[in-house]
Amino acid sequence: MLCAEDQFTPSASRPAPPAAVLEGIAGYVPAEVVTNDELPSAWGIDDAWVRRRTGIRERRRAAPGVSTGELALEAGSRALAVAGGAPVDTVIVATSTPDRPMPAMAPRLATRLDLGGAAAWDVSAACSGFLYGLATAAGALLCGCADRVLLVAADVYSTLLDPVDRSTGIVFGDGAGAVVLRRGRAGEPGSILAFDLGSDGSGDELIEVPGGGARERSTPAGYGPEDRYFRMRGREVFQHAVTRMTRSSQAVLKHAGWAPEEVDRFCAHQANARILTAVGERVPVPEPRGVSNIDRVGNTGAASIPLALADAASRGELHAGEKVLLTTFGAGLTWGSAALLWPRLAHTVPGIEPTP
Repeated sequence: MLCAEDQFTPSASRPAPPAAVLEGIAGYVPAEVVTNDELPSAWGIDDAWVRRRTGIRERRRAAPGVSTGELALEAGSRALAVAGGAPVDTVIVATSTPDRPMPAMAPRLATRLDLGGAAAWDVSAACSGFLYGLATAAGALLCGCADRVLLVAADVYSTLLDPVDRSTGIVFGDGAGAVVLRRGRAGEPGSILAFDLGSDGSGDELIEVPGGGARERSTPAGYGPEDRYFRMRGREVFQHAVTRMTRSSQAVLKHAGWAPEEVDRFCAHQANARILTAVGERVPVPEPRGVSNIDRVGNTGAASIPLALADAASRGELHAGEKVLLTTFGAGLTWGSAALLWPRLAHTVPGIEPTP
């Protein structure tokens, strides 16, 4: 599915069309660091093996008692501060690890951020959650349902990982990222110019948590304790991720009217360093233009793109007006891409504090 504002030629008689505009971004990761050398010895792996296969050298873990809501609160409050504290009337949370099956996390988060009364809802699209949430926020702004939106993507995947499954244990980390968006005009720094979203439910078993939902509750005899853990068929997922993100990126570039070589910065879902390289080569976007922090945080689910962007912004690697391409892939199967102009931020905050 493609969606974007009509192409325009700026002139005095024809103003730029409306667009969702990013005006604040921040990230947060827990303090606990788990290096490759600290992974369970029973897995029979070492640092070199993990780096070669994933590009990851360490990941962050939420401490016992720290839930997704706590990470979302920290990232959300930071993003609001970066945006200058302007009133927010809508809160969206993208997550696959909600604190509870019901109610949604967003209303509680809004209240904790003193935004009580704001419209609030959750988005569930696994690792594609941030881009699906971004499109949802843009739609709310452009249809007049919202004036300013806080979108928080947060996941604590450590709560879903099977302690004996090294294939997922080496990859996932915990984290949160958040953005604030307002209604503005296409062409101004921060404006989102195009989206491409898609799904394929025939691959829903490639990435899943089989138990814990209504199917298990209705037929409990068919499930065991192991069905509450995250499962992923890595080899098949790799191929789907590369293909879907490549095609989606090319589609959104065409819709935005950008050639691949015009892209200043490219930020893909931080799933695996080999996937990032493969997609960048196929779009193609020159590798030095990639934005990545997977080596320090691993795959943080829905949080990965905003967390990587916030981290790069805090290091001065992104500049107002630069053309930025985002792309993602996740369970569902779901995927999506977006083209935006990087905003002019009043200030930034570190997305990843130095290792303790």
